[in-house]
Amino acid sequence: MPTPFKTVAVVGKSDATVLPEMLDQVVAVLRSRGAAVLMDTRTARAARTPPDETMALGELPARSDLAVVVGGDGTLLSCARLMVAHGVPLIGVNLGRLGFLTDVPSGKVSETLSAVLDGDYVAEERLLLGARVMRAGREIFATQAMNDVVVSRAGAGSMIEFSVHVDGEFIYSLRADGIIAATPTGSTAYALSAGGPILHPGLSAIALVPISPHTLSNRPVAIRSSSRIDIILVRGPGARANFDVQSHVDLEADDVVGIAAAEKPAILLHPRGYRYFSMLRYKLRWNERNA
Repeated sequence: MPTPFKTVAVVGKSDATVLPEMLDQVVAVLRSRGAAVLMDTRTARAARTPPDETMALGELPARSDLAVVVGGDGTLLSCARLMVAHGVPLIGVNLGRLGFLTDVPSGKVSETLSAVLDGDYVAEERLLLGARVMRAGREIFATQAMNDVVVSRAGAGSMIEFSVHVDGEFIYSLRADGIIAATPTGSTAYALSAGGPILHPGLSAIALVPISPHTLSNRPVAIRSSSRIDIILVRGPGARANFDVQSHVDLEADDVVGIAAAEKPAILLHPRGYRYFSMLRYKLRWNERNA
């Protein structure tokens, strides 16, 4: 049966020794459905079966109907930010540890991917954040984040001080190790370990989660995703803004980290039968009892 996805980008990144084998399986399934296979140069070097065409990673979105990511959640995050402008959906094959986003098990690649290619899948939109750093009224950096934007102290430095504004309204000043602005996707990442709430992906919300605040009355807050957040650094040598832990900017006093929902969401394709809370029960071991 021909697949509705005529041209498929395959992006693989993992330290797992099975990566070449997994790439072979993915390519075999795609070709059995008559899809053309594209790879970036790094993935092509790891693959034992050559793709139909190799190109720079940044050229894949404009040429692809679907992206298959083989690796961990970090690989899918970076690929999602790349694909979102062209509306290319993604599906992830998990070679990492937890795999909140790459939910195709490595042992079920052929059967699961075959079903997706035949149109048997669940599509889901995931909120992305657009972020920029302003210094003296001038934009010095701009990017997107699928998990979170984190303003924090770097290394062994002391607490930093910053103020938080939402839609132009002053919310609070805070001395802390930092603050996390997390999407529903990112609510199960760093924000969760910092005591933040889990936000269902269907919610249009952003969680603001202080990191080790000096005042215990500062608690996580969930706000609507249509809001604009400005985090202004008051003081804190060595402060830094991180974006999905994949890019960062060193901050100076009075720098403003502006955060708002990105214009377009990422699109994830899940195998049929995917349920968010079922995934959480399994990944977070909610269904286990103490002996």
